[in-house]
Amino acid sequence: MGASGKGPHPTGKGALGAGAPGPGWLKGKAAALVLSFDVDAEAAILPYGRRYAEHAMVMTHQAYGPLVGVPRLLQLLTDVALKATFFIPGLTAERYPEMVERVAAAGHEIAHHSFSHRSAVTLTPDEERLDFERALDALGRLGVRPVGHRAALWEATWRTPALVAEYGLLYDSSLMDDDRPYLLETGNHAIVELPPHWSLDDWEQYAYLPQPSIGQHIESPTKLLELWSGELDAMCHYHCLCMVTCHPFLSGRPSRIEALRRFIEFAAARSDVDIVTAEEVARRAAADATLARRRPVPLGVNAEVYPDA
Repeated sequence: MGASGKGPHPTGKGALGAGAPGPGWLKGKAAALVLSFDVDAEAAILPYGRRYAEHAMVMTHQAYGPLVGVPRLLQLLTDVALKATFFIPGLTAERYPEMVERVAAAGHEIAHHSFSHRSAVTLTPDEERLDFERALDALGRLGVRPVGHRAALWEATWRTPALVAEYGLLYDSSLMDDDRPYLLETGNHAIVELPPHWSLDDWEQYAYLPQPSIGQHIESPTKLLELWSGELDAMCHYHCLCMVTCHPFLSGRPSRIEALRRFIEFAAARSDVDIVTAEEVARRAAADATLARRRPVPLGVNAEVYPDA
């Protein structure tokens, strides 16, 4: 199938036919594509240990994202006349305020991505709340009022959706039980869930460091282009949300950003794909009366059957 877009479409029980109209949030298109960028910078490494702050190679490896990757990505988005969503941790916002201002000035969406980039699963409820609030404060000082949230590492807790709703955000993009938007009941009010997936993340293809180990393989950008083009092609058949996630310290490098450019051109050449921000998809989804509704239900696990490893 690859980037040609002419391969056979998949079929399966319950699949919507290729000619069937998509749900209302798609506005007549076959699929929606969101280009999202997680500007983690140093915050992606420090949870492994603050000792890495003294490691110049590791810290500069991460600083490449806001210093070089983001400007290149902004130019790419200008070239293709598209808007994207940037999930920015509070620590990154504090360290690189001019970068945040540049993203905002270009008209892109800026969303909440924790403060410290620590996994919420490792935090107590009070710690998760404090980290969430610190991120809001850091973005707020730069004039940013986010409407969306993405958990660090996508590792949300069962309490995270209620926190997102409590602070008045519209959507979350952390959970993986669908490939279309749905309404997530929180006990307060519903938020929109915009599901991501590891197969649409550049980290799995490009991330590498000797220490800390964030990945052990560096794949060719050609592989990523084939993978993502094939996924989008199939998602058009099933009327899905294609939530692409890139990291500027990874996809901001020359051959990788050119592969991203070719993927965007492939998507834009399809008249049945809408390329929009996460906020736009969430607002459409919230207005779609046919959207599925779900409630987070934690598992009750028998300790005798499943002891902690």
